[in-house]
Amino acid sequence: MYMKRILKKAIPAHQWAGLRNLYYPVKLMNKGKIFCISMQRNGTSSCGQFLKDYGFRTANYSVSARADWISRWMDGDLEGIFESAAFRSYQAYEDSPWWFPDFYKYLYHRFPRAKFILFQRDPDTWFDSMLRHSNGNTLGNTYGHCKIYRRLSEFYEKLDHDPDFYPQGRAADNLLSLEGRRMHYIQIYKEYNREVVEFFKKHDASRLFTGKLEDKKKWLKLGAFLDVQVEPGYNVHIKTPVRR
Repeated sequence: MYMKRILKKAIPAHQWAGLRNLYYPVKLMNKGKIFCISMQRNGTSSCGQFLKDYGFRTANYSVSARADWISRWMDGDLEGIFESAAFRSYQAYEDSPWWFPDFYKYLYHRFPRAKFILFQRDPDTWFDSMLRHSNGNTLGNTYGHCKIYRRLSEFYEKLDHDPDFYPQGRAADNLLSLEGRRMHYIQIYKEYNREVVEFFKKHDASRLFTGKLEDKKKWLKLGAFLDVQVEPGYNVHIKTPVRR
């Protein structure tokens, strides 16, 4: 660590960034990956901060967006994600696209030493958070949202017959409303969480951590799962901005 600080002072910032990108893939080559596969609005940013605080080099949504991982997932180019320099530069990953439908199954087999984190919360509280995020509209890109939450029929119906419906490619456009669809979303939420638990129960339950956001001891329990010592008073709660 001391030598790293000396080198960082001696090497210009732009050159250090390049060396760092070469250094981390080598350092992380033999370390198991960690994937937070909690659905959105389930403390993913807080989980990411926990991982950073305890020494895991963690990729968040900003990294994913720059590396275009979400588009690659939608195009079925999963190996394109794993072969990217950005992916090889990190050990832990939170937010999109890791929680997208069935992706965890592929990750389980593709990375046999990986560990997985699944946080859940009260389903109604979760959906209330979804409503607040984008003023009651679809979060992020409408096509991607509809693909994940089983609303593609509605998406294509609007695309074919509504002249005022203008999807913005892969960009965030928030075009459809979530109002009146509480039970639809809650059903998907419950099914996803249950299916994750059942999958790992069938294959290897020791690779999955499950926790409740409401649990005040969740970070201590996650630390035990990851074999890191967490201070008894540690807490982190990151509120992502509500978009209007």
